[in-house]
Amino acid sequence: MVYIGGQDKPADATPGECPFCAVPARSDEDGLVVARGEHAYVVLNLYPYNAGHLLVCPYRHVADYTDLTSDEVVEVAELTRTAMTVVRAVSAPHGFNLGMNQGAVAGAGIAAHLHQHVVPRWAGDANFLPVVGRTKALPQLLSQTRELFAAAWPGTHAAPTTSTEDDPC
Repeated sequence: MVYIGGQDKPADATPGECPFCAVPARSDEDGLVVARGEHAYVVLNLYPYNAGHLLVCPYRHVADYTDLTSDEVVEVAELTRTAMTVVRAVSAPHGFNLGMNQGAVAGAGIAAHLHQHVVPRWAGDANFLPVVGRTKALPQLLSQTRELFAAAWPGTHAAPTTSTEDDPC
């Protein structure tokens, strides 16, 4: 309800207000970053539709999929594919919803910075809580989920936990 009420939404569409531009400068643990690539990174959604809901975000502050460079498109796709593999190994979902909401009218909560949703799904994962209680029960803290996914991510055990590069936005 905090997110729906707008409490944590950016005040405007600039990189300075963008949470997806701020996350890479934080430690992996503090930012809930699961993996980092050269052009994009994978982070747990703070307001997940389901347990293990990941976002694949380019570092560059860009709103539209057609504005991504070829290298960004490839890396977003590769990170999405790896995210599915990791989530399957850790959480054994029955399926996934993948998608990008392009523009506020299409449902993008933060329309100014493109992000790909990777939402694990299980048979029967919808119950009375979202309908009656307007909430979703998650079986694990986000920090615990991040730790499990990061540990299972291939080839990242030696990756730094903080970004020392200039702000990519």
